[in-house]
Amino acid sequence: MLQADLFAAHPPSALTVTDLTRYIREVLEEDPVLMNVRVTGEVSNLSRPRSGHIYFTLKDAGAALRCVIWRSNAARIPHDLQDGMAMEAHGSIGVYEVSGQYQLYVRSVQPAGEGRLYQEFLRLKAKLEAEGLFDPQLKQPIPEQPHKIGVVTSTNAAALQDMLNTLQNRYPLVEVVLAPASVQGAAAPPEIVRAIRALNRRDDIDVILVARGGGSLEDLWCFNDERVVRAIAASAIPVITGVGHETDFTLSDFAADLRAPTPTAAAVEATPDVRDLYEILQGSLYRLQYTFQSILETHTDRLQTVYNRLERVSPIYQIHSDQQRLDELEQRSTRALRHILNLQRTQSQSLSQRLGALNPQAVLQRGYAIVSLDDGSLVRSIQQVQAGDTVHIQLSDGKIDARTLENKRNVQV
Repeated sequence: MLQADLFAAHPPSALTVTDLTRYIREVLEEDPVLMNVRVTGEVSNLSRPRSGHIYFTLKDAGAALRCVIWRSNAARIPHDLQDGMAMEAHGSIGVYEVSGQYQLYVRSVQPAGEGRLYQEFLRLKAKLEAEGLFDPQLKQPIPEQPHKIGVVTSTNAAALQDMLNTLQNRYPLVEVVLAPASVQGAAAPPEIVRAIRALNRRDDIDVILVARGGGSLEDLWCFNDERVVRAIAASAIPVITGVGHETDFTLSDFAADLRAPTPTAAAVEATPDVRDLYEILQGSLYRLQYTFQSILETHTDRLQTVYNRLERVSPIYQIHSDQQRLDELEQRSTRALRHILNLQRTQSQSLSQRLGALNPQAVLQRGYAIVSLDDGSLVRSIQQVQAGDTVHIQLSDGKIDARTLENKRNVQV
């Protein structure tokens, strides 16, 4: 017996929430109309978690219906669902007991024509693009090292703290100027425009970040507002948008000088990483030291060359040169004089030896004697001496006077 039949036969005095929810689910799931129903509406709040299931809401002007496509059916969906699209979903109605909500379990979908918001998005995009607001040539360069960054977002947005943390971690030198504005609802467009214009009236803002976290097409619609798009395009300060998630595109993204997929990514795009700057600084310091050393060595060599040239033309250099020349001449003269003296000494020794050889005294020292007569003539032959003649005999150490006994070849004294 079904739970519904059981309750009809024996209605309890009080139901638990679980019992009542289960009863409602069985009633809905057994309804023949709701078991095979087709529903048209505009897709919003589209979500694709890692489980592979697809969650979204079908809505029209009067109501909204939660929808689920299980992973087994999601793989067979040929259409790329996007927020703002008008779709016809085919499936059955059931109840999600945990939250007590009824929802459509979708088995197939097909486009039912573009939704109102999406049509308005395309219309505005075509209009503003025709005016040239999205022209790439109008894009301003993003400063590499900003000093002050203006941030346009809600003070209550979780994305703001993520951006501030990212800016502090990446580039703590930068100063952040917050221009608060609503980022959802009817009041958001004029507030965003006022915030952008207020930052432009300052002269110290280097770049503006316009950001908010993810949401449905309706949640992000203020960034498709024509007033916001024109304010971004007219900004004299470069604008980076970081609206929604990576798959979300708004007209503000097309008008911005740079589009980032998320608010955190916008903070990354606006600032350099201090660690990269440190490495660049270290490289520049090394190159500066190398260049300085090279220049210093070059100028030192040039200075030494000039010094050498000046030294060569200076009087002191000439004096030193002359002194060196004088020293060389003195050395050469000394060597020449020594050579001459040595040569003369050698000649003198040779002459001395020759004179010594001819010296009678030297002959006498060898045992020879010189015999002379009274008249001083030398006796060279026995024929000069007669017996009884007086002769004088000169020896090496003295003279002997003698008288000859007889005249014969061998004279005896």
